[in-house]
This record gives sequence, structure tokens and C-alpha cells, in this order.
Amino acid sequence: MITETSRRNTVKVLFVDDEFIEFRALKKKIADLSEPAVEVEYSPSIGDALEKIRLARFDLILLDNRLLPNADFRETVPELRGIGYTGPIGVVSTDISGGYFQEFPDYGVDFRIGKDEIDAQTLQHIIREYVTYDVPDFWKDDYSI
Repeated sequence: MITETSRRNTVKVLFVDDEFIEFRALKKKIADLSEPAVEVEYSPSIGDALEKIRLARFDLILLDNRLLPNADFRETVPELRGIGYTGPIGVVSTDISGGYFQEFPDYGVDFRIGKDEIDAQTLQHIIREYVTYDVPDFWKDDYSI
């Protein structure tokens, strides 16, 4: 039997932010992450992200809350969902305290996180929570009937 981890060698993450420096900061923060292997690709705009999603499979999207010319995630996430992306989307922002962040599930967002909260451990937790769910080995026999 092939396990989930042997089938999926690398988790592909699309990081969408109009500031390239944020992407570089993310890459530095997660450089120590060895398990699982993570490949992060950058998109500077929602248009570029839509194009990349049409061409490749991504396991997770980390999306900056505000991307010009869109106002915020309430406009960009429906665009991502509208082209058929069904994977997890996390909205990343410097400030996630605004009241409208409480509406994130209504727009197809799976979670929200502050930019200052992202590090290797947090990304590892997000991947385990939203991308892969490893069933304990002793349960797997129950499902192979």
C-alpha cells in the first residue's frame, strides 16, 4: 500500500503578494523546513496567480489580503475559486483584526494569518491541517477492506 507521504514528495505553495520582499522573507523563514518538502512559487498579482493555477497544480495558496486593483480577499478569493481551484487558501495580512476578516469563510477562505506569524513551524502546522491529513497506521487496516 502506498502511503500519503510517499505519493506526495513536495507540497507546492503559491504565494501571492504584490511586494516581492514579502516572498523573500517567507522563503527565509521557511528555509529550515525539511518535512515536508515545500516548493514556494511567487505571483505578484491575482492575474498572474490565475494564470499559474491554470497551468500547474498547487496544494496551498497564501494570498495577500490587499492586491491592487482589487480591494481585498473578498474580491480575489472568489476569482481563484471561480476558475476551479478547490485547495486551501489562506489570507495573509499585516493586520488581521478588521471586522470583515470574520466573514472569511463566506468567501472561500480556509484560514487567515498575520504575516508576522508565519515561520517554519506554522507553515508545517498549516500543511498538516489543510493539505495532508495523515491517518495513524493502525487505523489504515480498518479502511482497506
